[in-house]
Amino acid sequence: MAVVRFHLVSTLSPSAVLDVLTDFGPSRAESWPTIDAEHFVLHGRGENWAEVTEGTASAWERARYEWQPGGDTVTITTLDSKLFGAGGGWEFTMTPEGEGTRVDVELVRRPATVKGKMLASLLPLAAPGSLRKSFAKPLRAA
Repeated sequence: MAVVRFHLVSTLSPSAVLDVLTDFGPSRAESWPTIDAEHFVLHGRGENWAEVTEGTASAWERARYEWQPGGDTVTITTLDSKLFGAGGGWEFTMTPEGEGTRVDVELVRRPATVKGKMLASLLPLAAPGSLRKSFAKPLRAA
């Protein structure tokens, strides 16, 4: 199992960050550099949850997003993945900071393949910087 933690600071308010993280409309693949349109499927959605498949041909996952409207946390549980087993996922916690929001991110990966095990061993070293960079544009972070 690999665990990665990092944070970034967004110019958006906490509620706006929540809106970006839980916007599953047709522009999602355009907003997030790690999602392509061919690997984005909204399987179902309720008031405080969504189940989606998203990613790219090389790294996709089916996940369940859960949040509370007006809340400060989005939890994403991996249900299936090309590289990682079920049960890991993401947690985004938003805290007001100055004019924007501090977003604390925790990623947990449970490798299911040999390639996934190799990738998981590199995640703690490589992931914080590359993930922070990929989240910068959609979350309007520096």
